[in-house]
Amino acid sequence: QVQLVESGGGLVQAGGSLRLSCSASRNIFSINTMGWYRQAPGKQRELVAAITREGTTNYADSTKGRFTISRDIAKNTVYLRMNSLKPEDTAVYYCKATIGPVDTEYYWGQGTQVTVSS
Repeated sequence: QVQLVESGGGLVQAGGSLRLSCSASRNIFSINTMGWYRQAPGKQRELVAAITREGTTNYADSTKGRFTISRDIAKNTVYLRMNSLKPEDTAVYYCKATIGPVDTEYYWGQGTQVTVSS
């Protein structure tokens, strides 16, 4: 099992930046994939970015070139740096830990609100 705590959300103007943090209660190197997802009102939760144990990253098309996922294994923390924010990035951002190579055991954080004003 793993507990995840997100932080770093807030209100920012369009074009601004934020960095989200996801702190895990166990060694993130023991977790297959750490991911950031978001859910806007009335929409489904969607993948924003993810990083595997091996360090491979992938991004949603809408965030490529603007968002960067990274990790600090010593701190058991995953980050999401968000640049050039747009109003459509407004959502609750969630951290997800997928323990194994298939999506059968996973845990979510409580989410952090990101609001981008135009």
